[in-house]
Amino acid sequence: MYHPSGSVAQQEAGSATGVLAPRAPETEAIWFQRCTWCGTSMYHRLLCPVCRGSDLRTERSEGTGTVRHATVVHRNTPAARNVSLIEMAEGFVLRGRVMGPLIAIHSGDRVRLSTAKDPVRGEPVFQLVDEPYRAWT
Repeated sequence: MYHPSGSVAQQEAGSATGVLAPRAPETEAIWFQRCTWCGTSMYHRLLCPVCRGSDLRTERSEGTGTVRHATVVHRNTPAARNVSLIEMAEGFVLRGRVMGPLIAIHSGDRVRLSTAKDPVRGEPVFQLVDEPYRAWT
């Protein structure tokens, strides 16, 4: 997908601020698509899953979300790791890894983006926002 840089668009508009103060690239961000017809947000799609529209605009996520499902995987890895489904504040769901003890990650925990991509698996990495109170059960 081609995205023109902001400085080129500003130069064409006649503003010199893009040339004098270029923006640093944002490395820790999740980009998602939003359908311009129905407003549905989605992650890495070509068509809208609701209206099947192809007119999608790219937006930047705030990076906060909620764990919807967490599981521990022991396969194809030297140590156990977690794989979680995260529902972001914008409404889309993605797969990622939550840092922390595997036994402490539960559905409903709030998380925020820590690193845009895991260097080994290429998945987003999240960290717990706060430790929720859990009764002894």
